[in-house]
Amino acid sequence: MAAPSASNRKPWYFVTVTDPTRLNKLAEIHPYGKMLQYAGLAIAVCGDRQISPDFWIQDCSAATENILLAAAMLKLGSVWLGVHPRAEREASIKEFLGIPERLGLLCLVAIGHPTKMPEPRTQYDSERVHRDRW
Repeated sequence: MAAPSASNRKPWYFVTVTDPTRLNKLAEIHPYGKMLQYAGLAIAVCGDRQISPDFWIQDCSAATENILLAAAMLKLGSVWLGVHPRAEREASIKEFLGIPERLGLLCLVAIGHPTKMPEPRTQYDSERVHRDRW
């Protein structure tokens, strides 16, 4: 909740899921969420479209990145599972979690203890950085 948000509106809401039966069901619902059956936690990141109709996606993306960074600092594994803008994916997960209609569902974050700790890597590409102008 320390993420920046447009006009400091803080449109985010979070649903945490730790029940293994519910995590298994989320793994079935999300087409790329198979790791959820092994996770200890899933966090659904939601944004109130009434509070911030134009910027809830950016605001909740910043909050999601903070979650991923916090997990890494704790030496936990995490995966950002996209939900928005896939309407059918969003509808089925919102129904399963009882998320109110006014909220958009940006993503799920799977968090758990990794079986392997890969070496840190960089994806820096100097071809994508331009200085002073393109």
